[in-house]
Amino acid sequence: MLEDRIGEQLRESLASGELQRAPSWGRPLQFGDGYDETPAELRLAMKVLKDAGIVPAEVEALHRLAALRRDAAAATDEAAGRALAQQASDLEQLIRLRLERLARGSL
Repeated sequence: MLEDRIGEQLRESLASGELQRAPSWGRPLQFGDGYDETPAELRLAMKVLKDAGIVPAEVEALHRLAALRRDAAAATDEAAGRALAQQASDLEQLIRLRLERLARGSL
């Protein structure tokens, strides 16, 4: 069985010292995927989106915000720069509201 083979390989690696030489030996794994930070009631939905290759709307909005800020900073026309900065400010407010609602679970 697969489980038996995995167990056998782990025992061999432990006996040879291979596991102890791993940089993460004895420490919890750091996945960095945001699972633990995601509210429990949203984890399944976010997992489905991730598996489907779909970026959540909040992430897309954050990317758009970064682009607006970058464009505003690089604008040579003062009026255009102010307009882009205002768009960035408005989008930032919408993102904050959306994230607050997500945190409260009131979507």
